[in-house]
Amino acid sequence: MSAPSRFSVHSLAIGSILVLLPSCATVPVTGRHQLNLIPQSEMLSMSESQYSDFLKTNQESDDAEGKALVVKVGTNIQHAVERYMDSKGLGDKIKGFHWEFHLVESNEVNAWCMPGGKVVVYTGILPVTKTEAGLAVVLGHEIGHAIAQHGNERMSQSLMAQMGGVALGAALQSHPQQTQQLWMTAFGAGAQYGALLPFNRTQESEADHIGLVLMAMAGYDPNEAVTFWQRMATAGGGKPPELLSTHPSDQRRIDDIKKELPEAMTYYRKP
Repeated sequence: MSAPSRFSVHSLAIGSILVLLPSCATVPVTGRHQLNLIPQSEMLSMSESQYSDFLKTNQESDDAEGKALVVKVGTNIQHAVERYMDSKGLGDKIKGFHWEFHLVESNEVNAWCMPGGKVVVYTGILPVTKTEAGLAVVLGHEIGHAIAQHGNERMSQSLMAQMGGVALGAALQSHPQQTQQLWMTAFGAGAQYGALLPFNRTQESEADHIGLVLMAMAGYDPNEAVTFWQRMATAGGGKPPELLSTHPSDQRRIDDIKKELPEAMTYYRKP
């Protein structure tokens, strides 16, 4: 997979100073407190640039049916996000989102969402999702990462751990390639394993939880998440031990989802 090869001039100019003061946020649905150091405006600006560059350097699928399905399910999840956030008085948290949904030709069993609702689904995951509801599980999960601001959390940690807390704008100027890789890895669009993993297991479980609520609100039965992850458990070859994985073990994930289903079902309304 090709990562974006450059940053736009606009991206290089954003955020010359990263103020290292506690910036506490609360994750929607789960209520977990998190520390995000990068202003949302900078995250959205960088996302626009990186998403555009990614699409220029990766082949979009010519599967018209698949593309239409990605847009349909993605838009349904988008509307669920908007309704949920508005109902909780959090509409300002997604005010700058400009949603896009693209299906990219790749054998990777993967999908991701950058800040601002910038979604990519790889064709390699469609044989595993199988159904519209299966795709809703994936998109609910990935969009859950975005509205939980997990990418901001990971980038904040990355800048502090690898660059001593240097400002995002300064990092872009002094270490553009390293910062670019941190960005792509932070959103699960880079290397699967590296110095910093895309999302830790807490964030992965949190995205599962949020995703269940979103897919239910979008009119998809959240029980489908169990069968999807059961299919994922048998897809592909061997997996790394849970300690080294960015995801919970298959059985642990399924068990956790089953515990969260009663809450998710309270949001479910058949279309």
